[in-house]
Amino acid sequence: MMMRRLIGAAVLVLMTLPGYAASVLSVESVLSPAWVERANGQREPLSVGMDLNNKEKVHTGDGGRALLRMSEGSAFKLGASAMLVVDDQLHRPDTKTGGVVSATLDVVRGAFRFTTGLLAKPTGQRDVRVKVNAVTAGIRGTDVWGKAEGSRDIVCLLEGRITVTHGAAQFTMQEPNSFYVAPAVGPAQPPSAVSVAQVREWSEETEIQARSGAVRRGGTLSVTVAAANEEASATALQVRVRDSGFPADVARIGAGASARYEVRIGGLADAADANTLADRLRRMGFEQARSAR
Repeated sequence: MMMRRLIGAAVLVLMTLPGYAASVLSVESVLSPAWVERANGQREPLSVGMDLNNKEKVHTGDGGRALLRMSEGSAFKLGASAMLVVDDQLHRPDTKTGGVVSATLDVVRGAFRFTTGLLAKPTGQRDVRVKVNAVTAGIRGTDVWGKAEGSRDIVCLLEGRITVTHGAAQFTMQEPNSFYVAPAVGPAQPPSAVSVAQVREWSEETEIQARSGAVRRGGTLSVTVAAANEEASATALQVRVRDSGFPADVARIGAGASARYEVRIGGLADAADANTLADRLRRMGFEQARSAR
């Protein structure tokens, strides 16, 4: 008991410091396959409610998506076959302004979209740097899309204002639907306008659509991947599912000699999402997959 009190007191002291490192980024929704790579190199499926810590990496597989939530209400969307490195998370409290939440989000590969105040009314200020390989965008309040491709890096301002740094050059973008491209070879061109149709096409790369089989914060339905009479068999199957990038758990049904074990994926918002996910799993070889009744 004394040890718990000492730990609690230490946490309170830490939180009263002028600035303290903390996880200010958590997982709001996932369209699997997707993983988090911990700082020690260990991988596990990305799951709703998970906090992301400094030096950790988010990977999305083919067709995967992730919606991440900053603690002050902003949203960071990650498209398919992408990789994001999280670092420099810091919360500087201020009782008058709600404080400042800061982070560096390094998009090594794939598309992203950062939108302030999308998931909740802002509860503070933000100071976020999004790196797209050689391009860095300083974000305080805006809506921005970008993508790290093999041949070029793109930053597109949808609304607001960003400060862009590329090599020795630094400039401000404040025209809606303007974009900047930094090719891997050759000089970059000044920011220019992009069509609404192109913006719409780019934006689709980071959206988690309805009925796509995604798990979401607050989702109450589940999919049963398979059932087994022995816990060891269920656990072995759970490992297979998790290695495939899906956040599966094992549930015990019944007691004693009649107990059964089910491998489940929870957090589906509705029957349509559950049915879609079950169908995807069957096509992956998990033939028993079904939406729970």
